[in-house]
Amino acid sequence: MAPAKKSAKKAAKKAAPKKAAAKKAAPKKAAKVAKKAAPKKAAAPRKAAAPKKAVKKAAKRTPNAAFMKALTLSPQLAAVIGDKPVPRTEVVKKLWIYIKKNGLQDDKNRRMINADDKLKPVFAGKAQVSMFDMTKLVSKHLS
Repeated sequence: MAPAKKSAKKAAKKAAPKKAAAKKAAPKKAAKVAKKAAPKKAAAPRKAAAPKKAVKKAAKRTPNAAFMKALTLSPQLAAVIGDKPVPRTEVVKKLWIYIKKNGLQDDKNRRMINADDKLKPVFAGKAQVSMFDMTKLVSKHLS
């Protein structure tokens, strides 16, 4: 292409958006002028709010039978939380009650649990266990 044609195309491209912008601006200006000239209308009375749709309530969850099955405890675990057969969820709850009552959570890292004389056999002889590892170690004492 010749340099003159290139510059003509560039000029045409630049001019095209300006024309479009000018066309868009003209109706906006006219609308603003018409708004100013129009007398103010009285506020329309508000309609009553539409009744809200009834929210479906979630059905109450039924507990899984596997979690609610009473399990027998090993003698080491029974020394900590009692000797009655209880579900796995209750075992963990009772362990946490014991841990909090005796202040066995580590002061610096609250995820770590310090074992006392009763908990050491449950924690496989470890002096300190992560709360996440605790459930894994406790499951070995359930049957």
